[in-house]
Amino acid sequence: MSDLLGRLRGRGWRMTSQRRVVAEVLDGDHVHLTADEVHAAAARLLPEISRATVYNTLGELVTLGEVMEVTSEGRAKRYDPNAHRPHQHLVCSVCGTIRDVHPVGDPLSALPADQRFGFAVSEAEVTYRGLCPGCAATA
Repeated sequence: MSDLLGRLRGRGWRMTSQRRVVAEVLDGDHVHLTADEVHAAAARLLPEISRATVYNTLGELVTLGEVMEVTSEGRAKRYDPNAHRPHQHLVCSVCGTIRDVHPVGDPLSALPADQRFGFAVSEAEVTYRGLCPGCAATA
């Protein structure tokens, strides 16, 4: 059973065939699919699944905190099932490939106290941008 499916079953989430297929499509490391990519992959497994069902299921998973929406400037939202594993993202500026990265250290410690302007900072989102190996080779 996948990590995401296991978490959802543990929460008692009603597991319809459509929800199960969406969760299966999202399973794995470095998965950052758009809603359309999730629908296309889900339709290969369950041809009758509708685009609306996929969008609704993704919305529910985000609301539950089981999937994160990852946004990148000028690109479609992507969905990351690794919501319970603290990580940052490495994004290719050309093709949009996204990889999960786990830098050493606490990103909150990188923000000096005098730069917090009185905020009680509870989390940090860091996105590293550059060129993936494929795009770098053609640049």
